[in-house]
Amino acid sequence: MKKYLRIIIVVVLVTTLGYLGYNITKKINYKNEVAERIKTIPEFSFLTLNNQVFTENGLTKNSYKLFVYFNSECEYCQSEASQISKNLAQFKNTQLIFVSFEPINSIKQFAIDYNLLEKENVLFLQDKKLEFAEIFDAKSIPFMLLYSKDNQLIEKYKGATKIENILKHIN
Repeated sequence: MKKYLRIIIVVVLVTTLGYLGYNITKKINYKNEVAERIKTIPEFSFLTLNNQVFTENGLTKNSYKLFVYFNSECEYCQSEASQISKNLAQFKNTQLIFVSFEPINSIKQFAIDYNLLEKENVLFLQDKKLEFAEIFDAKSIPFMLLYSKDNQLIEKYKGATKIENILKHIN
């Protein structure tokens, strides 16, 4: 009886360790895959405020790109937008791409509220299919990705970020 109990315990332990090892390996592989995918700006397709399809091919050439994944009701997102708006002149060599899954009217109102609508280097996009989080591995909002002029990832920002931290990379 004791022998069977020991065998059962060993089998349960080995199975548990195998399962945990598999999950850890799977998670590491996923993180590596995402890191590789976002090294350069990946393919995407979102809608402009005019309901036009916008892809990575429409991005400005020879400028930094700052993707800002936001929600109009998020206080941290509102703070980020306010800081960006106040420092817009310092972002003159940067295309600012704000992306949200909210209805276009909410996104547009957010742009108006923070004086960012129809600015030359600011673009607002709707992620109607909820793909941004998957493509760019955004697990929180606000979530920002800064890309260089040649579309190489410089920095990934999760949560509230001081604008100075972003500006030091582009100025």
